[in-house]
Amino acid sequence: MDKKNHQTTLDILVFSAHPDDAELGCGGSIARWVHEGYKVGIVDFTQGELGTRGTPELRLKEATKAKEILGISVRENLGLPDGFFENNPQNQLKIIHIIRKYQPKLLVINAPEDRHPDHARAAKLSMDACFLSGLLKIQTFDENNNPQVPWRPSNFLHYIQDKFLTPNLVIDITNFMETKINSIKAYQSQFYNPNSTEMETYISSKEFWENIYSRSMELGRTIQKKYAEGFILTKPYPLQNISELF
Repeated sequence: MDKKNHQTTLDILVFSAHPDDAELGCGGSIARWVHEGYKVGIVDFTQGELGTRGTPELRLKEATKAKEILGISVRENLGLPDGFFENNPQNQLKIIHIIRKYQPKLLVINAPEDRHPDHARAAKLSMDACFLSGLLKIQTFDENNNPQVPWRPSNFLHYIQDKFLTPNLVIDITNFMETKINSIKAYQSQFYNPNSTEMETYISSKEFWENIYSRSMELGRTIQKKYAEGFILTKPYPLQNISELF
């Protein structure tokens, strides 16, 4: 049997520095893409082990629950050190392996700058690995020690995180806002819970939870929809017909 013809390939692959980054930044869009029939996966770089609340084991369980809510095809965790992973050849090769494994058409990655330094570092690591993944002379091997085929996604998007960055692509998630919220609620250890006895953090406050809605409504207003998510497309969009803007 030719295993290369039976590997799991994805239309869209989402990278996130921490479990819950993807849900917060583009959970509604992920739910929409799945609904539209695209195969979507998430790969988390770290277990979020430096978070004040929860444990790595608990966050992995929460990420699995969020996977089920979003209906994505795969979810992996690379186990890179939270707060201290580097954009170095060793980690680039790990990301290259993932890109070649799933061969996504579109890569969706962390914000290019943000409050948490891991986010921008993860974005740069993702971009560098994305380019290198297409080079023939960089060799990587799958789990069965078979050579992987060089692969470079056609494009990539940055999702917007805590810091508001001006998007140049906005996606209507009005019909998928409830799924986004439920996927975030899967991380019960991290976000607003009036019954929690753990120390309150920046993201566990009621104000942060309210901002999830207000951010989505603010972006929705820009396209005359109730809720939306914003992205940064760094590569020019190849407009084929002016009617695409109608």
